[in-house]
Amino acid sequence: MSEQARLRWLCRRGTRELDLLLMRFLDERWSDEPEDVRAAFGRLLELQDPDLYALLTGRAAATDPGIALVVERIRTLAAD
Repeated sequence: MSEQARLRWLCRRGTRELDLLLMRFLDERWSDEPEDVRAAFGRLLELQDPDLYALLTGRAAATDPGIALVVERIRTLAAD
């Protein structure tokens, strides 16, 4: 299984909002991102759904700078 296929599976969170945000980033931006951002996206996907949702909705801030960068990029993409 390729890394992108593995991440696609991890993007399936069970809530439509999270699924859409994560899959859009994976489909539209992930392949163009540098390795450190790709790795941070993988770490982001390891979070529990409530924590992930809080980060993506701005209700919480990431302590990991890489995850914070990915969250900002996902939120920017969602605003487009």
